[in-house]
Amino acid sequence: MRFGKLTFVQNLKSLTAGSGGSAVSIGSFDGVHLGHQAVLTELIQQAKSNGLFSVAMTFEPQPREYFNELRAPARLMRLREKVEVLSSLGIDQIVCLKFNKVLRALSAQDFIIRVLVEGLRVKHLIVGDDFRFGCDRSGDFSMLYEYGKANGFSVKNTDTFESQGERISSTLVRRIINEGDFPRAAELLGRPFEIKGRVMHGKKLGRKLGFPTANININRLRAPLSGVYAVLVKTESEIFEGAANVGIRPTIGDLERPLLEVHIFNFDRDIYGSFLRVEFLHKIRDELKFNDLGRLVTRIQKDMDQIQKWFMTER
Repeated sequence: MRFGKLTFVQNLKSLTAGSGGSAVSIGSFDGVHLGHQAVLTELIQQAKSNGLFSVAMTFEPQPREYFNELRAPARLMRLREKVEVLSSLGIDQIVCLKFNKVLRALSAQDFIIRVLVEGLRVKHLIVGDDFRFGCDRSGDFSMLYEYGKANGFSVKNTDTFESQGERISSTLVRRIINEGDFPRAAELLGRPFEIKGRVMHGKKLGRKLGFPTANININRLRAPLSGVYAVLVKTESEIFEGAANVGIRPTIGDLERPLLEVHIFNFDRDIYGSFLRVEFLHKIRDELKFNDLGRLVTRIQKDMDQIQKWFMTER
């Protein structure tokens, strides 16, 4: 299936790329951070210099999610957001392979031949030197290099990109976001950290408690952050200050998956169905469980006061 620059491949027989061959990079690209951007910029340059099609290949779900969703890393972004950022970099095609029983059982040799050589007509490949692939992760960089020599494609390992003495990685970005250091996260991502989504109908509990919220389903089993935050809420044309809670509402006990709830200050409009971008600026506290709703309301009011004071002094 084609969606703009995204090709979602459920059957390997339908896998195709540019007729003149392709330059390919494979990865999760979660967050599309500065390290990813540097690799993909090099890939695009290689493609243009050699008359090739530039391809970023990823998987859905991510392999670690397929094997154990509960222990897989929390996603920094959804597939749709990843495609938007990758497309903005100038990648010709984003190939997303459905990770299923068929792909999981594919041998490393078959992955190289069926996916890279026959499917993508790869001529140049950039992957991390720790990249593993194929059934039971039996394929590695050395295998790719040897098969490349035999099948007419070059293989290069990704360079290491550092910030403040640390290797830039999705793992580092997750840690920084979880710690609430959003200026550093923006530095590593090359843009502010945001969660995006449409406002959906909920139980109207926030309104009943005196703090109406716009609820956004983040469509993830786990979130990369949890707690109460000062945020900017962005519509297509306006930006508002607000407070956000990310979590499972332990006091209420009605959620299994995390939800983003946003209270927009001095705002009273019907925005159900609207698409919002929520930029995280400052962490106030972790998510807590209270003994009753009265104590929850008291703490929410304290949070709101603290966030408004933060905006007055920091913005």
